[in-house]
Amino acid sequence: MEVWFVTGSQHLYGPETLAQVDDNSRRIGAALDAALPLKVIWKPVLTSKDAITRTLTQASADPDCAGVIAWMHTFSPAKMWINGLEGLTKPLAHLHTQADAALPWATIDMDFMNLHQAAHGDREFGYIETRLGVRRAVVAGHVEDPRVAARLAAWARAAIGWQAARQLSIIRFGDNMRNVAVTEGDKVEAERVFGVDTNTVAVNDLVAAVDAVSEPEVQALIDEYLDLYSVVPELAPGGDRHQSLRYAARQEAALKNMLTSAGAGAFTTNFEDLGGLRQLPGIAVQRLMAAGYGFGAEGDWKTALLVKVAKAMGAGLPGGASLMEDYTYNLVPGAECILGAHMLEVCPSLTTSRPRVEIHPLGIGGREDPVRLVFDADPGPGIVVGLSDMRDRFRLVGNSIQVIPPHEPMPCLPVARAVWEPEPDLTTSAECWITAGGPHHTAISTAIGAAEWSEFAQMTSTELALIDATTTSPAFRDALRWNQAYYRLARGL
Repeated sequence: MEVWFVTGSQHLYGPETLAQVDDNSRRIGAALDAALPLKVIWKPVLTSKDAITRTLTQASADPDCAGVIAWMHTFSPAKMWINGLEGLTKPLAHLHTQADAALPWATIDMDFMNLHQAAHGDREFGYIETRLGVRRAVVAGHVEDPRVAARLAAWARAAIGWQAARQLSIIRFGDNMRNVAVTEGDKVEAERVFGVDTNTVAVNDLVAAVDAVSEPEVQALIDEYLDLYSVVPELAPGGDRHQSLRYAARQEAALKNMLTSAGAGAFTTNFEDLGGLRQLPGIAVQRLMAAGYGFGAEGDWKTALLVKVAKAMGAGLPGGASLMEDYTYNLVPGAECILGAHMLEVCPSLTTSRPRVEIHPLGIGGREDPVRLVFDADPGPGIVVGLSDMRDRFRLVGNSIQVIPPHEPMPCLPVARAVWEPEPDLTTSAECWITAGGPHHTAISTAIGAAEWSEFAQMTSTELALIDATTTSPAFRDALRWNQAYYRLARGL
C-alpha cells in the first residue's frame, strides 16, 4: 500500500516561485516517506481545478492508494478543490506545515512571504473541507518534529486498517450463539460503513474440507507444532492422544484452504453449531489469527472485523492482536485487574514466550476435548476495542490498558490469557464500558493504541467512546449523550 502526497498552489506566483514550491514539496514528500509506515508517492504540484480533480479521482480509483496527504504550500484558492474533494473516496490527512521549521529573521522579505504562505493557505483549504463536511485528520507542525511524524504514522496505519476493512470478506461457520444480543447486528449497514461483506458457510462444508485434507498436509503442520511449541507428551508423536493433535492440524489446514479459496480474511465459529466436527477448533483458530486472519468466537462477526483491522494496522510493529473477552476480575483494593481469556481462541501473537500445546475438556459443545495453545500475554501497553450495533449507527468502545504479569501462576487454567489494568482504574473503566453498551468480546492489540483507532473511527464516520487515563464516569456519560444527538442529526466533521 501507499499514500499520495499532494501540494496545492496556483499560477499567480509565476514559474520561478512554482519551481521552488515544487522543490520544497519534493523535500517534504521525501521526509514523509522516511517517517511513515507506507510508501509516500509524491505528486506534481496542483495549480488548477482540472489537475486537482484528475489527481484525486485517480487516487480514489487506485487500489494501491490507501489515502492522500494534502498540504497548501502557498495560497491555493479553495474553490478549485471542491470537485476533487467531493469525489475523493480515500482517507485524507491535511498536513499544516512549512518547508522549513525556522524563519530566516535576518533576510526575510516579501519574496519569502509569497513563497511560504501555508499559514493562511491551509486555513483556506480547511474552510472548504469543513464546509463540504470532509472527514480528515488535521496535523500541524513541521515534518521533522517526532510528534508530527507519530500522528501521521497513526493516520497511515488507520488508513491501512480502513483499506483492509474495505477489502474484507468474513466467513461465518454457523450462526451466532443463541439468544445473545450484542453479537447480532446489521451486516448490510456494516458493508456500507466499513466495506466488509459477511456471509454464512455451512459447518458441514467445513467438515467435508477437514476430511479432504491430505496426510502430508497434516504432517507438515505437526512438524511446525513440534518446532514452535512445547507439546505435552500425550499429544506428541507416540502419545496416547496424538490423534487429537492430528485432527486439530487437519482442522487448521481445512480452514486455511476454505478461507483462501473464498478470498476471505476473517471467520467465525460457534461451539453450539459444530455439525460433524469432532472438536471445536482451538489451536487452528489461534494459528490462523497469528497468520493475520481476523476471528470472532460464537459467530461474532463484528469482533472478527476488528481483529482483522487491528492486525492490519499493527503489521510490522512489536506486539500482536487477538480476540479477547473480559472474563473475571481481581477486586482486591490496590491490586484491581482484569483476567481476559476465552474458551480456546487467544492469538499467540500476544506473547514472545514459547506456548504450550495442551488438551483439556471444554465442558460445553458436546464434542471431543479440543487442543489449544496455552500462554500468558507479554506485559506492556495495549488497547481493547469492541463494536456495538446501536440501531442507527455503530459504536466503537475502546479502553487503554496496561497488560501486566499475572499476580500468581495459574497452573489450573488451561487457556491462553492476558491480565491487564484498565485506565483510569477498573471501577471507572467498567462503569463507562457498561454505560456505553460495549460488548463482552473485544479485539485486543498490544501493537497499536488509541491514536490509530481514533483515526479509523474518523475515516469510517463511526462513533468512538474512548476510556483512558483522563476519563471520569460523569463526563463520559455526558459525552455519550452529546454523541447521541450528533450522530442522529449531523454528517461530516
